[in-house]
Amino acid sequence: MSASSSLVADTVWKTIESTQSVTEEQLSILHFLFGKNLERATKIVDQRGVKKISGQPSGRSIFQVVGESRRKEEYFCFPEHYCACYSFFYDIVNRGEQLCCKHQLAARLAAALGAFIDVNVSDEQLALLLIKL
Repeated sequence: MSASSSLVADTVWKTIESTQSVTEEQLSILHFLFGKNLERATKIVDQRGVKKISGQPSGRSIFQVVGESRRKEEYFCFPEHYCACYSFFYDIVNRGEQLCCKHQLAARLAAALGAFIDVNVSDEQLALLLIKL
């Protein structure tokens, strides 16, 4: 993705975050930029497959996103930086073909819309989850 495409995507995400709603035009732009990964991400969000796990009292958080099959696969991710799924390492890190995976897009969309399941844990419990990454 070019720098200009990335800038367009960031602008769209910020607009969605500020209104906590998404328009058809915004979805169309994001689909143009992210393709099939956005389609899959919207499906995950629609099925309430995104959890935001927040440590208390710090407020630090990580997202846990279900796999598309909705079996027991769940991936920890930071929407803009990292996902524990295979695709993240194969398509993004190794091949550089994508900017992010569907789980990152699902987490980012859910965060922007407030459409996630909120889970509060102690900071110690959150630290134990992060150690597993």
